[in-house]
Amino acid sequence: MAKKKFNYQGKTVEELKALSRKEYMDLLPSRIRRSLRRGLSDQQKNLLANIKKAQESGSDKPVRTHVRDMPILPEMIGAKVSIYSGKEFSPPIEIKPEMLGCYLGEFMLTRKPIKHSSPGVGATRSSLFVPVR
Repeated sequence: MAKKKFNYQGKTVEELKALSRKEYMDLLPSRIRRSLRRGLSDQQKNLLANIKKAQESGSDKPVRTHVRDMPILPEMIGAKVSIYSGKEFSPPIEIKPEMLGCYLGEFMLTRKPIKHSSPGVGATRSSLFVPVR
């Protein structure tokens, strides 16, 4: 069975890369379209320039960034990015076509899931009788 080709709003990745920024914006959800209409910030422009530079040089080294509010654009596809969580940088994430229409920050969680264990020192009297494994 042939692998299904990815398309976003009926356009392939090659067609998306050929579109101008304004034409691409019309395909996006309203929240991202609004942020792009306001223009990219200086940090976002620097990130985009660093990603393009890394893709042209062909290095496998990921681009490290604190810019979590960057919308994923077609020219970023294939790049490796490490995103800052507020504490540490994520392992490198390769940007795939399926990530279009999202922000970078959506792919690096800022909170760890809570894992409860047995009660500790200072717990209530009733928790003293929890069976020990």
